[in-house]
Amino acid sequence: MVKSLTDCFPTEMIINRIKDRSAKIVVVGLGYVGLTVAVAFSSIGFRVMGVDIDTNVVKTISEGNSHLSEPSLDELVKSVVNKGLLKATVLYNEAIEVFDVVIICVPTPLKDNNDPDLFYLEDACKNIASNLDRGKLIIIASTLPPGCTLHFLVPLLERVSGLRCGVDFYLAYCPERILPGRAFKEFVMNAQLVGGFNKASGKLGKALFKTVVKGPIIVTDVATAEVTKLAENTFRDVNIALANEFALLCEVLGVDVKEVVRLANTHPRVNILSPGPGVGGSCLPKDPWLLLHPARLKGFSSRIIASSREANGIMPKHIVELVLKGLNEAGKNIEGARIAVLGTAYKSDVPDHRLSPSKIIIEELKRLATKLVAFDPYCEESFGAKKARSLKEAVRDADCVIIATDHTEFRKIRLSKLKNLMKDMPIVIDGRRILNPLEARKLGYIYYGVGYGKQI
Repeated sequence: MVKSLTDCFPTEMIINRIKDRSAKIVVVGLGYVGLTVAVAFSSIGFRVMGVDIDTNVVKTISEGNSHLSEPSLDELVKSVVNKGLLKATVLYNEAIEVFDVVIICVPTPLKDNNDPDLFYLEDACKNIASNLDRGKLIIIASTLPPGCTLHFLVPLLERVSGLRCGVDFYLAYCPERILPGRAFKEFVMNAQLVGGFNKASGKLGKALFKTVVKGPIIVTDVATAEVTKLAENTFRDVNIALANEFALLCEVLGVDVKEVVRLANTHPRVNILSPGPGVGGSCLPKDPWLLLHPARLKGFSSRIIASSREANGIMPKHIVELVLKGLNEAGKNIEGARIAVLGTAYKSDVPDHRLSPSKIIIEELKRLATKLVAFDPYCEESFGAKKARSLKEAVRDADCVIIATDHTEFRKIRLSKLKNLMKDMPIVIDGRRILNPLEARKLGYIYYGVGYGKQI
């Protein structure tokens, strides 16, 4: 039996609870997005309950600590937990027994065939719908394939709850737009998209985010918000793919892509991103496939987006090719060569190793029977390579050093000191272009960098 009234549940009641901070918020999924959102709302007075299936994450937060390496987040978590404004649990029933707003931040990974895996999202929605009653607001912050909200989530929520979306409960798609390392600041300062299921849902979503977000809050429809989120990251992926293609061209043409990009970006309508060893993280390698998924099912064939994914996907193997070139120039055999990989995180100054290019680089080198050691000052993952405890330990007696992540510590490397630690005929493969090629070659290094085609 459907539990509903002829009129919508009065939105002003919910808005008043939001305005006076009496609305109880549940955040499902306490990764980068979820913990940032939970801390942001609890820090301004909302009572927030976080739910996560990882008992270690829940334990860490319950003790007043953050499991993420984010500036200021440790201090904020401790503050809101000590004040009783933020709690964490692994039990859905404990969290969503009484709530006004639930924000879903669970991951939506890809399957092996690049189709979206909605298992965590479906499980979260079933648990929420089982405890759903009238007048509640559901916010979806997880990244979704286009059409997922209207054609999958809404029918699921309505079927399990017996309630009507937009009448008995409200729903908005509000995609995350944050970057690890600057998550809290970006959530508070960036513009926020609110894709409302209907006008009332959009109004409630805007009222909620207006309490904490200082940037503009832009209300649109659900379908447009879904595509917009994916278009943002797909644009960056395509831009990086173009930069990587420029880099490969410059290696052939004998010029330096770093200088080409610098000069091209002096044009007021050009903004080429930096080339590198590949694209990692939880968003850029995934979101283009999410964007394409429903269209591909309808026969759409991508000429740019899919090719860009492939172009970025070959870059880790290109790094290995540069290693082989360097070893060949030095007259060294790949088998048994000692190679130090500096950086296993996918980007600078964070511990996040999800889909890091270093994983493929290390796997390919292991296949070639090299002696591998990895060092990362932020990330514990070594992808099967021997893990060094310091930069000095990693590079000592190395035949070749690969700069795979542009951590601040690696940017400060002094090439003269590095050479004293490495073997004769030292090789440097600069995947992030953070070293000076002219200085390296002057000091006697065999230097190869992504996009460095200078003939000296």
